[in-house]
Amino acid sequence: MDSTDPKKGGGFFSSIAASISNFGSAMSKSVNGLIGYEGLEVVNPEGGTEDAEAEASKGRWKQEDRDSYWKIMQKYIGSDVTSMVTLPVLIFEPMSMLQKMAELMEYSYLLDLADECEDPYMRLMYATTWFISVYYALQRTWKPFNPILGETYEMVNHGGITFISEQVSHHPPISAGHAENEHFIYDITSKVKTKFLGNSVDVYPIGRSRVTLKRDGVVLDLVPPPTKVNNLIFGRTWVDSPGEMVLTNLTTGDKVVLYFQPCGWFGAGRYEVDGYVYNAAEEPKILMTGKWNESMSYQPCDSEGEPLPGTELKEAWRVAKAPENDRFQYTHFAHKLNSFDTAPKKLLESDSRLRPDRSALESGDLSQAGFEKSRLEERQRAEKRSRESAGHQFTPKWFDPTSEVTPTPWGDLEIYCYNGKYTEHRAAIDSSDSVIETDVSSKEFNPWQYEISSPE
Repeated sequence: MDSTDPKKGGGFFSSIAASISNFGSAMSKSVNGLIGYEGLEVVNPEGGTEDAEAEASKGRWKQEDRDSYWKIMQKYIGSDVTSMVTLPVLIFEPMSMLQKMAELMEYSYLLDLADECEDPYMRLMYATTWFISVYYALQRTWKPFNPILGETYEMVNHGGITFISEQVSHHPPISAGHAENEHFIYDITSKVKTKFLGNSVDVYPIGRSRVTLKRDGVVLDLVPPPTKVNNLIFGRTWVDSPGEMVLTNLTTGDKVVLYFQPCGWFGAGRYEVDGYVYNAAEEPKILMTGKWNESMSYQPCDSEGEPLPGTELKEAWRVAKAPENDRFQYTHFAHKLNSFDTAPKKLLESDSRLRPDRSALESGDLSQAGFEKSRLEERQRAEKRSRESAGHQFTPKWFDPTSEVTPTPWGDLEIYCYNGKYTEHRAAIDSSDSVIETDVSSKEFNPWQYEISSPE
């Protein structure tokens, strides 16, 4: 598809895509007035280049913490810091990456609508809107904990969904997830690549996300845009995801192409998303427009990309009201994910909710959270040494490695496949009358396949 073809509505969007390449230089400013920090770029999303110096003095860091962090991190500029750096607990939120994967389930009713839809293009519109809906949560400026190898997360009691995710590889870090209800199946293998730039980091989602709609068996495949986290050290941290999102119906060849506009001067274009649902012949059928932090709307269009006469723009989704002044910018759904209200009976001991560092951070004890985080990481290293000395390899429980390697715009990805064992495990527990109700919060976190005593 030629996205620059004005007959396909691409003239306007090609200018957006072109402006992405200018992002950063247009509204950033190097911090040259502070010794030891020369060359770091500060970006004020609400202002222009003249506001960068004032922006640099803001943010969550105390000066002594910022200085210490910079001494550690400056040698990594230009590197992928996904798993090679021990980060201070100050920048974390009380949630693991496996839980964050489950946040996509908040507006799962959109996939239910897609499955029930007769119109193939409306089906794609609802499914794409579902993928966009998680970006409101992804704008949080706190980092989730890296999962321990063998860690899991389970979720029930929401939209009839059963969700399971597992950390299936430590080097490189790879997570796998599976969700299902009566309307859809969702599978993801996720690996992240980063590029640390000093005061910002580029995040490249090397993953495969697929949805199967059960009524007709159509399979949808997602390629999301990259993300940029700005002002890691100087200024207020904020997130942008400029670029292209493509959702393809692998069964029919229909697809959606949306453009996430980059944030420009004084916030121009920030959050805005525009694009079309195309048929297999690359003809636009439905216009989609909105803001990923507010709402998405749609309208049928002609082959020129113009709205059809007699139609009107209709809202497909609007973000739910969030708590005010929440410490970690959590939504109500994020709080549910962290609670035991969404936990099934007989929760796995490897579940993220049971992590002691997560619990300590949630209660506001940063010192204890840092200690527990270091203890878990050291125990993970000890288990690896024990496993390798025995000549054994780690084996995921709920997902199996495959021989499939799929290309992505940012690198190849080894695919893990849901093996169905969790469905059997959960069915056996749910059908049993002998499950003794216990205080699941009192369980000790235990993702280990090898029992290694905690280091003193």
